[in-house]
Amino acid sequence: MDFDQLTLTQATADLRAGKITSTALTTEALARARANADLSAFITLDEAGALEAAAAFDAKGDRSKPLGGVPVVIKDNIEVAGLPCSAGTPALKDYVPGIDAPVVAKLRAAGAIIIGKTSMHELAFGISGYNTAFKTGAEFGVRNAYDRARIAGGSSSGTGAAIGARIIAGGLGTDTGGSVRVPAALNGCASLRPTVGRYPQEGIAPISHTRDTAGPMAATMADVELLDRVIAGGDAVAAADLKQVRIGIVKTMSTNLDADTEAAFRAAIAQMKTHGVGIVEVEMPQLAELNGRVGFPVALYEAYDDMVSYLKHTGTGLTIEALANEISSPDVKGTYDDLVIPRKLPGPDGAPVDAWPIYDAAIKTARPALQALYSATFSHNKLDAIAFPTTPRVAIPSNPDSSSLENFALFIQNTDPGSNAGIPGIQIPIALGASSGLPIGLELDGPAGSDRRLLAIGMALDSVFGRLPPPRRS
Repeated sequence: MDFDQLTLTQATADLRAGKITSTALTTEALARARANADLSAFITLDEAGALEAAAAFDAKGDRSKPLGGVPVVIKDNIEVAGLPCSAGTPALKDYVPGIDAPVVAKLRAAGAIIIGKTSMHELAFGISGYNTAFKTGAEFGVRNAYDRARIAGGSSSGTGAAIGARIIAGGLGTDTGGSVRVPAALNGCASLRPTVGRYPQEGIAPISHTRDTAGPMAATMADVELLDRVIAGGDAVAAADLKQVRIGIVKTMSTNLDADTEAAFRAAIAQMKTHGVGIVEVEMPQLAELNGRVGFPVALYEAYDDMVSYLKHTGTGLTIEALANEISSPDVKGTYDDLVIPRKLPGPDGAPVDAWPIYDAAIKTARPALQALYSATFSHNKLDAIAFPTTPRVAIPSNPDSSSLENFALFIQNTDPGSNAGIPGIQIPIALGASSGLPIGLELDGPAGSDRRLLAIGMALDSVFGRLPPPRRS
């Protein structure tokens, strides 16, 4: 078996047919995790627990289960019974939940084998994955599957890197403003940010109840569909007929692109047209302005109350102040100390102002207006989705500067608006950059509730773009 080409779908079929054992798959995944320790993809690798679960499946497991015997990974802000759930921050490193988060329970009930908890940007507050709280490799920060000197993206950094490096074929991340899609794009894997509310959020360390959602990340869109079906239910989705698909392009979402990303995006649009996809240019003139009135005000204001509530749930006795006191990464520490804890937001002149009135206006006025803008754009232009480069640049060098506010804003420029509107988005790998050799992703955002239609389109596009070549091994 070619493990570099393995998918969840293939693994499930081979296990069902008796071509391979769960123990063999799990042993290989664990060996690859150890061999790629310099990725810093894992905070916890549960070798004993995973092998025990795999052996139990091989002995008397139900091979009809959708994920029977297949190894997966879980981001370390999602609770897995018996394993630490640190949310990437020192204060929670010894917190061990007694029960699975509902999204994890769904995977386990479907027969999945959890091999470990993946590293992440501290408290999910960033796009680089440069986290100084946990150093499991030679350098700080989760590293890119294709170039160890570059970022894995964030905040679901370890899940993206582990899939891109062919350690594993699928797992879970979480997404507030781009956190499953950014690392999926930068590491060459597929993902779904579901419509907010599609998945249960209990048992997940939060940022914002308005914006947060767990999301599947995997080798292919067919694998993402399999994970989504396990979590959300429903029948299997069939690939869409691309001749019946209509996609909008918003010119303002093609700004700040590097040469590799621009060329790959143009080529992807041309390929889609060749396969019969209807492509239309559309305008969303208020998009940036409305998004700016929602994004930071909602995330930074809700982060306080939502984290207070989560800490009570953990039973650790931790206060939010004690949590903040131990934050390691300077970018996250500054955000908590200057904005989250004092309930402030940066004012027009940069000086902190009271967050409540701005948050209240965001929830009552700006967010509904943003949602209405998306709804009108989809309906008036008869669109299934809008398409754009998931990130405007390929992965940048990994160092403390990669977590700057400027880089944060740049890398979420395209993923953030849909997040704030609560609509679904899929990320599809489309190419390795001509000069960089690094993965580039295409995102499709669809109307609220259109997750299955997006997945169907993504599955059809799997065969258009193919899977990226695996990283070269040194």
